[in-house]
Amino acid sequence: MKLNRLKVSEETSKNLSSLKAKTGLTPNILCRIAFCLSLEDPTLPNPAHYPPTSEREIERPVLTGHWDRMFVALIKVRCEQDGLPTDDDTLGLYFRAHIGRGVMLLHKRVRRIHDLALLMPSEVRAELDLALPEASAEENEIDGGHDEA
Repeated sequence: MKLNRLKVSEETSKNLSSLKAKTGLTPNILCRIAFCLSLEDPTLPNPAHYPPTSEREIERPVLTGHWDRMFVALIKVRCEQDGLPTDDDTLGLYFRAHIGRGVMLLHKRVRRIHDLALLMPSEVRAELDLALPEASAEENEIDGGHDEA
């Protein structure tokens, strides 16, 4: 994947700013989480919905860190599963699309840092013995039913 820096859409940039204010996490960490969240969705994101229109750019080494090869492998496998080519341009296009969609999903589900833990399956939360504050019924909807095995 030739992508050296990720330029995101205006909506993605605004959502990243909002998520940073809510969670205190930097945009590169939020994008990593968002990418994985989008991969969980079996539908194909439409790259046209996430054009590189904002001024926000994230350098690839900052975005993927020590896990660059893992992120490249994940997008490559996902493109193969979706019947897409795995050339550098396609990988970069869908990497941005998955991040854009994932940031949108995060923005809908996360109101504070603790909500990120609700994205994990309940078994993982139990294994980690995460002490979360009691959530209201509305907050439990953030989980989106991902607790079922």
